[in-house]
Amino acid sequence: MSQTNLVQPKITFLTEELINQVHEDSLRILAQAGVHVESDRALKLLAERAGVKVSETGRVKFEREVVEWAIQAVPSHFDVYNRLGERVFRMGDDSARFGIGTTALHYQDPVSGKTVPFNRKHMTSMVRLGQALPEYDAVSTIGILQDLPPQVADMYAILEMTANTTKPLIVLVSKDSLFTPVLDMLESLNGDLAPKPYILPYLNPITPMVINQGTVDKMFASVERGLPFIYNSYGLAGMTNPITPAGTLTQLNAELLAGLTVTQIIKEGAPISLGMLPAYIDMQSMVNFYDPTSYLINIACIEIMAHYKIPHSGASGGGQGWGADFMSSSGYWLAHFSSLMSRAALLPFVGNTMSGKAFSPINVVFAHEIIQQARKFTQGFPFDKESIGLSEIIERGQGGHFLSSPLTREHVRTAYHTSDVYPRITFEKWQKLGEPDAMLMLKEYTRDLLSDLAAPEDNAELLGKGEAFIEEMVRKLNSR
Repeated sequence: MSQTNLVQPKITFLTEELINQVHEDSLRILAQAGVHVESDRALKLLAERAGVKVSETGRVKFEREVVEWAIQAVPSHFDVYNRLGERVFRMGDDSARFGIGTTALHYQDPVSGKTVPFNRKHMTSMVRLGQALPEYDAVSTIGILQDLPPQVADMYAILEMTANTTKPLIVLVSKDSLFTPVLDMLESLNGDLAPKPYILPYLNPITPMVINQGTVDKMFASVERGLPFIYNSYGLAGMTNPITPAGTLTQLNAELLAGLTVTQIIKEGAPISLGMLPAYIDMQSMVNFYDPTSYLINIACIEIMAHYKIPHSGASGGGQGWGADFMSSSGYWLAHFSSLMSRAALLPFVGNTMSGKAFSPINVVFAHEIIQQARKFTQGFPFDKESIGLSEIIERGQGGHFLSSPLTREHVRTAYHTSDVYPRITFEKWQKLGEPDAMLMLKEYTRDLLSDLAAPEDNAELLGKGEAFIEEMVRKLNSR
């Protein structure tokens, strides 16, 4: 069936005039205020580039021409593969993709709801959960291991990720000095990462208007290895960026353009994905959170990146609530529905709770259910002679039925959403079953799912090689 016969709903937000205004104001910020770059290597490279002014204190100002050159230089698409070398999706193709993860410090038990420090066994099971659920296209770094020394925790975390899923990995390395060793380890396990990249490093500058040393080092390392990477600005309205949505959008866009320009100066044509995490902060409790306005800013960013023809990566709606509850469900619905309606590219951080401090497997399962329904809504439906079935309508006439019609037989298995978690039962059947509680049913489904998660066939082999790599790395460090 041709694409022209498909009707689909879509959100549009910013006018072309407003997009141009955000762009012009961002250019003005970069030319007049600039950014602070904490890297002698980067500053030396930037100073050699026309249109870039570098002060002795590390303040960098970009003229319009160099920023617009960078926008034209960056690829509009790049492919992401799985660990087996198979293409999974294309960044920039107007199709939202989701991943689980958050770099949480705690793990929330799916049955008791109690939180404990996030450790290695939690990483293993959560990565396998991401592997098992088909609506998730990628697995991001889920937590920071608390049961291993900081000197090696990131190494073991990424090892567990690559050994327990074949899906693309979005890699967040909390200890900057371990970023290059992590890439070295992954290359020792899987060979050259660049030809079919299944690794997407995730980088955050410091808001407002600082590209810190660790971020710059990761930019250089990624570009030099031919890896595309995600560059997201995380802001707190009223604290690190203006409290007004328009001000937040403009400042964060300027920060993204600064990161883009530095990347293209490092290597012209280096692939990158840009996006915003526009959060708010409660001035009394100092709790950070996503507000409905956050998702409007996210949509605006999606449209600006589409205007620039740069792949987008943005907010995933996580962190609301105290687990899988009404607060978290409203956040996930709003985030996933609005992102799918506005054609986001990648939303990599599903599953966190407690303002991102904890990771909840129940949230992963429940959000998977939401994504399925939101995708079905935004996919629309065919609208042509075949799907209308005019002859069937006329043939059945008054008082007829369609239970055995050709269209019903052909489409009955795919016509409507069927939940893997919740059975569709009558009121009488619900009473007969003892009036089961929906939350308890979700907990039991998650518990049963976690008890039967398989590892990839090469799990033991990869773990053995990776642990040997880490032990050798530690031995060399200790011998110095």
